[in-house]
Amino acid sequence: MTEESRPITVVVVDDQDMVRAGFAALLGAQPDISVVGQASDGQAALDVCAATTPDVVLMDVRMPVLDGVEATKRLADTPSRVLMLTTFDIDDYVYAALRAGASGFLLKDATPEELVAAVRVVATGESLLAPAVTSRLIAHFARQPTLVGTPPSLAGLTPREREVLVRVARGESNAEIAARLVLAEQTVKTHVSRIFVKLGIRDRAQAVMVAYETGLVSPGVF
Repeated sequence: MTEESRPITVVVVDDQDMVRAGFAALLGAQPDISVVGQASDGQAALDVCAATTPDVVLMDVRMPVLDGVEATKRLADTPSRVLMLTTFDIDDYVYAALRAGASGFLLKDATPEELVAAVRVVATGESLLAPAVTSRLIAHFARQPTLVGTPPSLAGLTPREREVLVRVARGESNAEIAARLVLAEQTVKTHVSRIFVKLGIRDRAQAVMVAYETGLVSPGVF
């Protein structure tokens, strides 16, 4: 089987047996997804992931032994990407999960189609934030003081890279950024890759965090 045709491997982590089994059955029924493991808490998830190295970990937030945020933090240096899925849309959980390195965040009332699509998006290396989560994230930063000047973390970016980062933080795709800035899409991809390297981040979700945290982007200002 070629790399292109290899199924997306997933580990499902949730402390509720029926919920976990339901997610596993739903994902396992997809022709391009293979569920390679399940776990009922964060520590068990780390053990399963160490043995299977999945592409995506579907991770609950509140669990015994080790919660989903801490487990996500410990998976940050592995190839696995974490999609957080929870009934809780509290600001602190959203913020902590993204800071820990989660590549996506969905609420458990998402439709089966939305969940499957989210796994596929995260598996490609992109990030995904549900609209309800995005609004809470922006509200969180709206309460923070505005920074003056260029933060040290952004000092290494060129003016064009900062411009691209702003567009990424606004949720624009590479194609949309290319059209807005009158650039080739491949040029935008190169800028995005360089931004990730310079900022020490690995995906667009973390780029959004950096843009808001440093004040490069202000909520409600486009």
